[in-house]
Amino acid sequence: MFFKRMKASGLGQNSYLLGCGEGLAVVVDPRRDIDEYLELARRNDLSIAYILETHRQEDFEFGSRTLAAMTGARIVTGTHELFGHSDVKLADEKELKAGTTRIVALATPGHTPESVSYAVYPQDTKDKCWGVFTGDALFVSETGRTDLPDPDQTGENAGILYDSIHQKIAPLGDQTLLFPAHGSGSACGGNISKRDDSTLGIEKETNLVFKVSRMEFVDHKVAEKLPRPPYFSHMERVNLMGGRPPGLSAEFRVFQPGEFREKMKDTIVIDCRSPDAFAAAHIPLSYNIWLKGLPAFGGWVADEHTTILLVLDEPGHIQEAVTSLSRIGIDRVEGMLAGGVEAWREQGLPIYGLGTISAEECANWIQDRKTNVLDVRDDNEWAKEHIPGALHTFVGHLEDSIPQLPKDSELVVHCSVGHRAGLAASILERNGFSKVYNMLGGLCAWKALDLPLEKTGDAG
Repeated sequence: MFFKRMKASGLGQNSYLLGCGEGLAVVVDPRRDIDEYLELARRNDLSIAYILETHRQEDFEFGSRTLAAMTGARIVTGTHELFGHSDVKLADEKELKAGTTRIVALATPGHTPESVSYAVYPQDTKDKCWGVFTGDALFVSETGRTDLPDPDQTGENAGILYDSIHQKIAPLGDQTLLFPAHGSGSACGGNISKRDDSTLGIEKETNLVFKVSRMEFVDHKVAEKLPRPPYFSHMERVNLMGGRPPGLSAEFRVFQPGEFREKMKDTIVIDCRSPDAFAAAHIPLSYNIWLKGLPAFGGWVADEHTTILLVLDEPGHIQEAVTSLSRIGIDRVEGMLAGGVEAWREQGLPIYGLGTISAEECANWIQDRKTNVLDVRDDNEWAKEHIPGALHTFVGHLEDSIPQLPKDSELVVHCSVGHRAGLAASILERNGFSKVYNMLGGLCAWKALDLPLEKTGDAG
């Protein structure tokens, strides 16, 4: 039996390839760039016979249609109308036979109405479930968010999810291995464990959904405040048809500084260097999204219609940057700056800079003079603990909620370590703020120095 989990960097997304006996394999929730699945199957003498989709994913674009076209595999889904493109529709508790392996579909709505889990029974386990692909219903140490279909039905959906997990997944047995569609870092759940491996037995001892009553779980989900990236709506639309082939609409080019400057008139610039490098010197009006953060935050500043130019540390990062944006449906990446910021400045072109500050310096500034502090972490992080007196706006919402402060105000921006604050600082600069400082090390550094913190509701 062959089995492999494949993780998409920056998205926390998991897809899987499972050998099912007799040389056949299934792929679960494939992403848009399919080469890894094809190569893995080839190296292991496997023929991809089926592609299983657990639900119409929100945070990445499917590669189902492309993979099916390349391999002849059949796309398998549940029977809900939101699965609009499948070859095989499995009703609840109906079985698919792949090689010597039985795969049983289990309707597990709640995260989304169409969500399906797939219980796997290899030949040698008989009636004992070996593992279950849970999609976004059940994660390691967490459950999927329930606000995405309709925020006003978050509580109702939470109750449905609770029932799905207890009635359909829990009875599979403590020995069952858990294979969710996302891990740590995903926007589809809150506090997902950094640990990838788990069993239902472990989850029953550690996961909140198994430790509280249905009503307590509903209350917990209603109180959960997670940001919804705007590109999710686009992903839902394209995934209704199984996704699209990787975008080939524009040839990626490496532009010399003068040509790059001309192209900027009709594009946005995303600088993928570290926040401290960006602060030292960058192209005016560019966004700062670190390379590993592109999948999670590129969709906050761009959409499928946005034309993009990149600034990268080195040409070897081109493939990762373009693939990361493609995975969230953003294809119009026209090129990168040849020679980076160094070449730009050597041509005498305009350079901007931002301030940086340590946690200790920030604490002294707060004490000695009127300094505004802006926390750009998400709502849950803010509620747990934050710097007394700080302002708060999640970085993804910042462009639409610019602080009502004089543009020459001294403004220290922070997140947990400094990456999201780098994006926030670039947004503030684009909106006219001239004295912006990124607190490098963020709240981690603040806590390491045992500086004061408060929770939401503590003040006053």
